[in-house]
Amino acid sequence: MTILYIILGIVAVLIIWAIASYNGLVQQKNWVKEAWSQIDVQLQRRNDLIPNLVETVKGYAKHEQDTLTQVIAMRNQIANMGSNVSPQEKMDASNQLTGALKTIFALAESYPELKANTSFLNLQEELTNTENKISYSRQLYNSSVAKYNISIQSIPTNIIAGFGGFTKEDLLETPVEARKVPEVKF
Repeated sequence: MTILYIILGIVAVLIIWAIASYNGLVQQKNWVKEAWSQIDVQLQRRNDLIPNLVETVKGYAKHEQDTLTQVIAMRNQIANMGSNVSPQEKMDASNQLTGALKTIFALAESYPELKANTSFLNLQEELTNTENKISYSRQLYNSSVAKYNISIQSIPTNIIAGFGGFTKEDLLETPVEARKVPEVKF
C-alpha cells in the first residue's frame, strides 16, 4: 500500500510540475506578445505625429517636397501593413522611416525660421521621445523573447513546450546600416 502512495505522490508531483511549466510558458509567450504591442503603440504614436510635423515643415521648405512626400509615403506604408507581417518586417520599415525623419530634422538647419518655430520644436521633441520609447520597447521585446526562447529550449520545460506547440520567436535585429561605424571628420 505504501508503494502505491509513493507512486501516486510521484505522479501528482509530475502532473503539478507539468501544469506549472505549461502555465509558465503561456505567461512568457504572452509577455512576448505584450512587448510587441508596446512597440506597436509607439509606432502608431509616431505615425500620428508625422502629419503634423510635415505640415509644419511644408510652410518653410516648399522646395523640399520630395523629402516630405517620401516621409508621408513611408508612414502610410507602415500604417497599412496590418497584423499579418512579422515584427522584423515592421521594424525594418520603421527603421527606414526613422532615417527619413532625420532628413526632415536636418532641414531645420537650413531654415532658421523653422528651427525657431515652437510647433516644429515641440513636434521634434515629441518624435525624439517616441523614438526613445521605441528603442526601449525593442529592448524589452528582445529581452522577453530571449527569456521565452531559453525556457522552451531548456530541459525539462522543452518537453512541455514540444507537447504544447510552443515555438521559438525571432529577436528584432539591428539593421546593417545602423551597425556601421560612423565616420568622423574634423
